[in-house]
Amino acid sequence: MAVTDLAAALAEANLSSPMLPENRGDPYGIYRFIREREPVHHAPDGSWVLTRYDHCAALLRDPRFSTNPARLTEGPDPAAMGPIRQVGSSLMMFLDPPDHTRLRSLVSQAFTPRMVESLRPRIHLLVDDLLDAVVETGEMDVLADLAYPLPTVVICELLGVPAEDRDKFKGWSADASRLLDGYLDKAAMDKGMVAGMYLFQYFTDLVEARRAEPRDDLLSALLAAEADGEHLTHAELLSTATLLFVAGFETTMNLVGNGILALLRNPAELARMRDDPVLVRTGVEELLRYDGPVHVTARIATEDVEIGGEIIREGEQAVAILGAANRDPDQFPDPDRLDVGRTPNRHLGFGGGPHFCLGAALARMEGQIAFDTMLRRLPGMELVTDAPTYRDHYVIRGLDELRIRFTAQPAPSRA
Repeated sequence: MAVTDLAAALAEANLSSPMLPENRGDPYGIYRFIREREPVHHAPDGSWVLTRYDHCAALLRDPRFSTNPARLTEGPDPAAMGPIRQVGSSLMMFLDPPDHTRLRSLVSQAFTPRMVESLRPRIHLLVDDLLDAVVETGEMDVLADLAYPLPTVVICELLGVPAEDRDKFKGWSADASRLLDGYLDKAAMDKGMVAGMYLFQYFTDLVEARRAEPRDDLLSALLAAEADGEHLTHAELLSTATLLFVAGFETTMNLVGNGILALLRNPAELARMRDDPVLVRTGVEELLRYDGPVHVTARIATEDVEIGGEIIREGEQAVAILGAANRDPDQFPDPDRLDVGRTPNRHLGFGGGPHFCLGAALARMEGQIAFDTMLRRLPGMELVTDAPTYRDHYVIRGLDELRIRFTAQPAPSRA
């Protein structure tokens, strides 16, 4: 189907871009429409849009594709990608081997499975403390009262950010993460760039403080990390600290928010997960598949590559719609049904290939503890509104707020 034909079909079906506000609540119908009609779609802006699981998975693992936006020569207007091009040379997520391999190896030394597991008691305590603050009221905003502060406190403590500085980051991170969307109006672009500068300046000062006086935190560990005689450069330290902070709370925050909404809209699955703790682990994987926090990622071809019978030319951008791939019926039987016991579940919620999310283990742990604790401590949860609103982001999918009611329960004994 030609581009114009697909556009006409979308219009006839009363569908349009999933980025528009009226479609953010449920973009999956659009994803399905495109996947069934033109799974490798040449979009009007010149990029290639992939919506099938096998195509997206292959793209993420294919070394002939780059994450570096500087390689983009065809497709989207380079001027529209300005913010991403400006930061792309320093962020690990936009680097290719061997630079990406070296940087990820260094960062991984300070982000080991043993370190992540050591955080389990602290995360349990944080979740209980956050629920203690609201449980007697019988109502809460899941985002503001739990999903945002939990990963924020965890990543701030990991990086060594003082407690009194944490409130500074909420606006900065929300604005800076919009830059990942690529296409922004000038106001959003300016806010994102200013927020990025604030974050870089903050971590510049913190890096210098840790360089002078190391502590038992992740930033000090990054300063000390070494592989094959190499250390992180100053620019790499700043960009890595900023990336870990933004990614460290965005993924978990939206996993918890989107996940609680999905469970409340599927009460039978909520009851299964509440009544059988074994299902918490598979349930989190299913929530990552069903309505995950990251819906889009992109790669640029470094040579001509064939995908799904189409040739993606060198310099062209291929966009993997992870939200569509995770609802592909060829990979997931009955994909639009939430099944907290679903196995196998090889979702793409954390990406794939060499850029698989470095913090996946931490996000999974935070999600498992948050869901398990909420389901136990907040019986009778129900939505205050049936139509919660979504943030303006497209790459990162999440709610503005999620107000719920529940039966007040006393705090658990900690004796």
